Amino acid sequence: MKNLRSQVGIQSYCFRGFKTLAEVLPRLRACGAATVELSGVHGDFTNAAQADAMLAACRDAGVRIASIGVERFTGNVARERALGAFMRRAGASVIAVDFEPGAGAEVFRAAEAVAEEFDLRLAIHNHGGRHWLGNAQMLAHVFAHTSPRIGLCLDTAWALDAHEDPVALAQKFADRLYGVHVKDFVFDRAGRQSDVVIGEGNLDLPKLLALLEANERTASVIIEYEGDIDNPVPALTRCLQQITAR
Repeated sequence: MKNLRSQVGIQSYCFRGFKTLAEVLPRLRACGAATVELSGVHGDFTNAAQADAMLAACRDAGVRIASIGVERFTGNVARERALGAFMRRAGASVIAVDFEPGAGAEVFRAAEAVAEEFDLRLAIHNHGGRHWLGNAQMLAHVFAHTSPRIGLCLDTAWALDAHEDPVALAQKFADRLYGVHVKDFVFDRAGRQSDVVIGEGNLDLPKLLALLEANERTASVIIEYEGDIDNPVPALTRCLQQITAR
């Protein structure tokens, strides 16, 4: 990804303790970021009035929308086309997505058709060891049976939770690595995870950044830190500094 350090963003879900983008965006800017991945907790992308408000809020704050998600694709073509229309207006191309376990071929074909129509890349979010698409084997199976419109949004912490090496996943799926959630976990003796500032847990951040800087397919690199709900700015600022200072 060219200009990684200047384009890295923050997931608006990190600010889920604040209900409106008018509250979120100044805090995101206070972290030193000017790029966002919008979460559905801050508005319905398929509702015209809410979509207008989200786009206007980001424009007025000088914040670039890199991606949205995580959005579940189920074959509801009308809804999925509405997501595509939002992305076209936002000038963005990556949606972090989920599919239901056992989703049939018709669901993937419908998703591919919407992605083709709106020039999108649908990036599967690997949500941990209990998620059906949380491991390399299942991801490889899906990618073998779908078009390049469907790829990966690599969540590095949830890869760790699934006992996968996130750096190895970034290498294995480099051709379909369209988005990354840069997130870090530590684990207690029972295997329970806790968010930490990226680079201070089990993620090999230098190796990951080297791969991302070399991969022009990766269009969305987004920091996630889900601790400190009432005031995530200090930790998110440190997360961003861990990337920009290298």
